Amino acid sequence: MRAAAADRAPPAGLAASVRRALLEDRVRSDRTTHALFPRPKAAHGVVTAQAPGTVAGLAVALAAARAQGLRGRTLVSDGATVRPGQGVLVLDGDLRRMLAVERTVLNFLMHLSGVATATARAVRAARRGHRGPEVLATRKTLPGLRDLEKWAVVLGGGRPHRRDLATGLLVKNNHLAAISIEEAVRRLRRAGRGRLPVEVEVRSSKEALRAIRAGADVILLDNRTPWSARGIVHAVERAGLRASVRIELSGGITPANVGAYRSVGADAVSLGAITHSASALPFHLTVTPRPSRRSRSP
Repeated sequence: MRAAAADRAPPAGLAASVRRALLEDRVRSDRTTHALFPRPKAAHGVVTAQAPGTVAGLAVALAAARAQGLRGRTLVSDGATVRPGQGVLVLDGDLRRMLAVERTVLNFLMHLSGVATATARAVRAARRGHRGPEVLATRKTLPGLRDLEKWAVVLGGGRPHRRDLATGLLVKNNHLAAISIEEAVRRLRRAGRGRLPVEVEVRSSKEALRAIRAGADVILLDNRTPWSARGIVHAVERAGLRASVRIELSGGITPANVGAYRSVGADAVSLGAITHSASALPFHLTVTPRPSRRSRSP
């Protein structure tokens, strides 16, 4: 299923994330650059990809540059596939401001593109031939960057899934240590009033059937091998209950091994690895000073 256009749009908190990053780097107090260049100096900069992947974060990088008074334009769109040496962003303005914001721009691009690239890899492995489970993000994100990382997941072809504890009803094993599956589903049904689907983590075929019969909309099979997960799915099918429930897999699934779960028969797989363990996609800024108007005069 393709992500909705709204999901692919930059998150509402983008401006706040940019402000925090610029304050963290103290971009207005770059002692090195201001000591070397006490007066404004015009420059042109190009950000290029250093490895193949899916680019994400251009909207954030551009916002950071513009917050520093630079002019900028993107050469590709967020979500595009890039190759090594391909330009993605052009900047113009004061050299001092460009150098001050360089690391902030590249940090956003490298991390978010790494998330999008890892997601795209997982999607290709999980949905080969457009068959197989959807790839979902989790809440295993870097503090303060969740919305940006979820956005990058969507740009890589995944789904954002549950944003926070208020946007989903999920019964985990630690909940079930103090309450039965049936009572947990009953209480959540009453509390959610049908507005949110009820999801229950199960560890066996028996628990899966109990959860579905109690009225769960989704069952979560956590830390299961493909063989074990397939056994639970088979049990649900034999009971004639498969059409009434969504099945999600999670736990230890990565872009490298998700292909082994493609034929389990689940509807979705959730991967914390595409956010908390995504390798950065490298980018580089090349700066070219512009001659001043005085030096161009005859």
